[in-house]
Amino acid sequence: MICQQDNMEVTCFCIRLLINTWLLLVIQIWDSCDAQTNSAFPHVVPNTSQHYEYSTVSFDCKEFDVSLGWKLMRKATDVDTACGTSWGVFSGSICIFRNVYIEDSGQYWCESGDGKKSNPVNITISPGPVILESPLIPALEGNTVSLRCKNSTDFTKTSTSISFYKNGIFIKSISTSTLIIRNINKSHEGLYKCSISGAGESPESWLAVRSRDSTDNEMVTLLCYDQLPVFLYFLLRTVGTILWVTLLLVVLRKHQPWNDHAI
Repeated sequence: MICQQDNMEVTCFCIRLLINTWLLLVIQIWDSCDAQTNSAFPHVVPNTSQHYEYSTVSFDCKEFDVSLGWKLMRKATDVDTACGTSWGVFSGSICIFRNVYIEDSGQYWCESGDGKKSNPVNITISPGPVILESPLIPALEGNTVSLRCKNSTDFTKTSTSISFYKNGIFIKSISTSTLIIRNINKSHEGLYKCSISGAGESPESWLAVRSRDSTDNEMVTLLCYDQLPVFLYFLLRTVGTILWVTLLLVVLRKHQPWNDHAI
């Protein structure tokens, strides 16, 4: 844009300032959106849906503002309870749950004091010795997913036959512990389990796949913007409106003949 008049120079400066402000707000909102999308689930360590009985499992709500009353909740045996009550130790944003039992299987999620909830993760506690390590959160369509069959009693790491099943139907037997699914899609969704010859079989775990199609993208976008700070959203709309109105006025004024003489 070329500003030939003094008053136009002021207008151009204001436009540049508005553009810079608008871009900074877009970046801030996008970063906030990404952070909140990633925090839609609690972080679990070890990062798998199945765990051995008597092991230690940690849940982290670090992406949530614990100062606003965020806490880790669970539904086990049809009862909702918070970490630090009858189970687990809650410190800051982390819930450390030692010596888990089969009865501790269930849904776990982060929840605020005003009732806002993250998406839940399903945790299965198994007496072993075989468990299936699978993703906790939905896999993105097109990615590669690994399902690992783990035997707590196999200290020799000798080769053996490991079978994988989906929805109770045999898939394949391999000599390694990991089944790799490449270019995953919706058809791969289902209940998976594995069995190790001479050791037993794992519980079933649901493998979910998130589609890349426009419908899912719109749902993710709506969810993300619904979680953004309201003032930031309206500020972006206001600045954007002012910017485009100003640009329109400048364009109209630029095409209007200049007259330095009063009528």
